[in-house]
Amino acid sequence: MGYAKRKTSGSGGASASSAPRAAKDTGAVASKPKTQSVWNLQIGGAKQKTDMKRVEVLLFVSELADLLEAGMTLGQALQALANQGDDTSAQRFVCQDLCDRIVRGENFSDACAKHPKTFPPLFSNMLRAGEASGAMVEVLRRLGDHYERDDGMRGKIKSALMYPMIVLVFGVLAVIGALVWIIPQFQKVFDSMGASLPLPTQILIGLSDAVIHYGWLMAALIAAGVVWFRKWKTTPAGSRKVDSWKLKAPLIKGIVASGAYSSLAYTLKTLLSNGVNVLQALKICEETCGNAVIGDALRTARERVTDGATISGPLASAGVFPRMMTDMLAVGEQAGDLPSSLEHIGKRYQKDMDRNIVSFTNALEPILIVAIAGVVGFVAISIIMAVFRVSSSIG
Repeated sequence: MGYAKRKTSGSGGASASSAPRAAKDTGAVASKPKTQSVWNLQIGGAKQKTDMKRVEVLLFVSELADLLEAGMTLGQALQALANQGDDTSAQRFVCQDLCDRIVRGENFSDACAKHPKTFPPLFSNMLRAGEASGAMVEVLRRLGDHYERDDGMRGKIKSALMYPMIVLVFGVLAVIGALVWIIPQFQKVFDSMGASLPLPTQILIGLSDAVIHYGWLMAALIAAGVVWFRKWKTTPAGSRKVDSWKLKAPLIKGIVASGAYSSLAYTLKTLLSNGVNVLQALKICEETCGNAVIGDALRTARERVTDGATISGPLASAGVFPRMMTDMLAVGEQAGDLPSSLEHIGKRYQKDMDRNIVSFTNALEPILIVAIAGVVGFVAISIIMAVFRVSSSIG
């Protein structure tokens, strides 16, 4: 069975219109469409994975673009990707489902929209623009660049938080270990000598007794608080409160804000460059920005753009975006080249995010060291003071 050698870049051969030919070329026409639910599928006793991770989506986009550029039809390419991996992999399930939907006559963008946890609105809308323009391969390449750039920003933020979190966790564990195992040994010695202890030592022994006798209750309360907070921040009010705090909190506000502005600029630029209209692009950015405060500002801007205003004006009046960003947008609107201005905005705030990450790590390390040293110093001084008190009483 040979593949049809046909140039697909910039032509309809890579779009959903090639679905009937894909079925003929691959022999993948299914007389009985799959009726399996995407929930809790069981294959060979193992649970079927139905949602692809971000890194899997990035590889899927890159490989699909390569196959289409090599001359495969869309159906052939999806079938080839579905044949990769084991039977329970998410890529196999998603690609096979996409292939079956295309064989039944659906557009590729509509088929991807049936998997919202794998493909966000940005993905399906850009594919729809690619289908209309016949430049599917180019759209897939831009999607790959967008995912790679976004994952790079996420990775930088996570790596910046990794070292401080490790130091904090080990510091807390060391203090708990001292309170549970070391302090009780000193307490036995002090009690046997019958001397009065200084106030810092009494506080330390009280903390040790509380952790030993009520540690389980403290752990339960902390766990309940974490669960409550996670549920609360998923509510509209909680989400807005937490996102507002992120944009104002010391040390992290520069990282969060710069990352959000850069991601927003790149996303909006990618959508506008692929023919998505301004209103739809703003709606997609509102749904994918990841910050409720910025999302509210984008919704207000979209409503005002409907009334005939420009993008820069409503965003400037929202009070969320920096003046530099809205001024650069205004320049792009006046020049009639908004995607180019958005590209410059994305690069500028990505550099700001990199600088803020360096500043964050440089500032947080000494803060953690001082905090942990203060706790350890309090423990050491409390014990030393008690030793001196007991020694003097014996003398």
